[in-house]
Amino acid sequence: MQPATAGPLLGEWACLGILYQGPAHGYTIAGRLKPGGDVGRVWTLSRPLTYRAIDLLTARGFVAHVGEEPGLAGGTRTILAATKPGRAGFRRWVRTPVEHLRDLRSELLLKLVLAEQCRLDTRDLIAAQRHRVAALAAALESPATGAADPVALWRSETANAAVRFLDRLDRLDRRDRRA
Repeated sequence: MQPATAGPLLGEWACLGILYQGPAHGYTIAGRLKPGGDVGRVWTLSRPLTYRAIDLLTARGFVAHVGEEPGLAGGTRTILAATKPGRAGFRRWVRTPVEHLRDLRSELLLKLVLAEQCRLDTRDLIAAQRHRVAALAAALESPATGAADPVALWRSETANAAVRFLDRLDRLDRRDRRA
């Protein structure tokens, strides 16, 4: 179990990013987090874990109940929305580069997908992430890492590929801004 002072987990950020875009109910959020969903293609969450993430976000004050609507099979569905602190926290999180190279595939891609959907500028995130990864790539290229070590070689190649990916994102973003 995570400590009480720990920040939200990736599944919670994914739910909050969906709610940043506008009010929704848990069933809709869970659908978007399925493997075939627009967010689920990067980060999947089962329906029970989605509702657990929503409960945790509500307890943190990041999400609030704002209404109800009839459910398709009877009963009611609770409409949820990101609160002002939730929206501010999400913007901070989405602009913060990831710490570890291993988290680029999960956390960075989730941030980029959600930021695009929320129409948030990612230029500073991409620049800061590129700076961090380029420094790591340079450190991994040093002769001290041992050319025969497959783990060091994997990390070096992964870091260099990540730098190329971030450079390409930056070029695409610049091209889109000129259009």
